[in-house]
Amino acid sequence: MPIANRDLVQILKAELNYLSEVGYGQAQKAPRRAPLVFEDTPSCINCDSKREPSPCSECALIQLVPLESRDEKAPCRHIPITSDGETIMDLYRYSSQAELENVLGRWLREVIEELEAAPPDAEVRNTKVVQQQAPDKSTEEQLVN
Repeated sequence: MPIANRDLVQILKAELNYLSEVGYGQAQKAPRRAPLVFEDTPSCINCDSKREPSPCSECALIQLVPLESRDEKAPCRHIPITSDGETIMDLYRYSSQAELENVLGRWLREVIEELEAAPPDAEVRNTKVVQQQAPDKSTEEQLVN
């Protein structure tokens, strides 16, 4: 069951606040590696977890992950955050920390704005908000035939 858009907005706002206030470059969760977007922040359902990790499929951010990437070890790394479809993983590979944070901040603001403007019954698919629509007659006829 998808998480309510308003809840997803709150999570994304908290992530934007974390990025603005702390920044991933300043995070000290794991000093032997670079900090990871989403995974090293309170947005992650397994951040600082002392118990058995929850499956990523239970995370609100899974709605933003393309279907073909949802079974990855860290699906949130596969969220497309640019208009060209570049993912967080892509930016890890070839961008500086500052570039990654800049692109992520812009994406977070855009998605938050889009979700806040969407009707309550809108559905999130990857990073696009899709309004629920009744099928038109031609679609209904195709389904029946």
